[in-house]
Amino acid sequence: MEGAKTSAYSLEDLEKKYGKSVEELFSVAEYHPEAAERMDFSNYSYWKTVFHKFFHKKSVIIMGSLFILLLIFTFIAPYIGNYSLDSLHSNMRDMYLTPNSEYWFGTDNLGRDYWVQVWAATRTSIILSGGVAVGECLLGVIFGLVWGYVRALDRLFTELYNLISNIPNIIYMTLVGLFIGRSLGTLMIAMILVGWLQPARTIRNLVFLYRDREYNLASRCLGTKLGSVLVKNILPFLVSVIVLQFALSIPRTIGAETTLSYLGLGLDSESFSLGILLRNARSAVTQYPHLLIFPASLVSIVTVTFYLLGNAFSDACDPRNHV
Repeated sequence: MEGAKTSAYSLEDLEKKYGKSVEELFSVAEYHPEAAERMDFSNYSYWKTVFHKFFHKKSVIIMGSLFILLLIFTFIAPYIGNYSLDSLHSNMRDMYLTPNSEYWFGTDNLGRDYWVQVWAATRTSIILSGGVAVGECLLGVIFGLVWGYVRALDRLFTELYNLISNIPNIIYMTLVGLFIGRSLGTLMIAMILVGWLQPARTIRNLVFLYRDREYNLASRCLGTKLGSVLVKNILPFLVSVIVLQFALSIPRTIGAETTLSYLGLGLDSESFSLGILLRNARSAVTQYPHLLIFPASLVSIVTVTFYLLGNAFSDACDPRNHV
């Protein structure tokens, strides 16, 4: 039996074909543990993908631009009209005027320029709703993470949630208005102190899904601090939910402030808000519809815009949509 062959060609045939020796044709592959564990490079970036998905939609760009322009205009509009907020005064001769060249949005029951009132009220409502949304999300996320992860505190937070949520908000806001006051800061703090419950409950339920995952159990066994586990292991999975809660809080706050002002439980009479303007317009809306049309239109624009932007950004933050 002739010499064995390692493949279709014998070693002698390979040497003749390539004109090189076996040592020159073949070399021993060395094993390196570090190289074996090295993974392929990926240029994936979570936030880069989020913003790419978010701004890829034309409707988002239109809605976002509309809201930014509206927000900017609330600060400059009072200085564009014929009257500023500082010089706003009653003129009984011009009461209930329809929109004209001097009074662009008409006048109210006291003859005051309605243009400057509407834009000042819009600015107040946006500041109020933005502050409440930030406060609710911060408290909701912090307490929701602790509530869902630390089992010893579950009973305490549950009883606190049941106690506060079972008290009607009308009674709560009435007591705040009577004994504390109805300023912008007071109303903002009062709404935050009851508004954080809903996002906290949502976060707590989601933390239950991730608390006992294998990587969290391994982190606890390795002695990782509670804060690191919550911030690094669990919080990234909740970004889309937090963004959605923040976005929905703004139209909800504007609606709540409108309702409270309509009932006389919102800001004081010296302040301007969209809710106060809607409340004042109810007695003369049939004869002077412009008193209702302008503030109601701005309430609708702000709430619908933020609702659509919040849903779009929440979808973009969901890692399952990045595939």
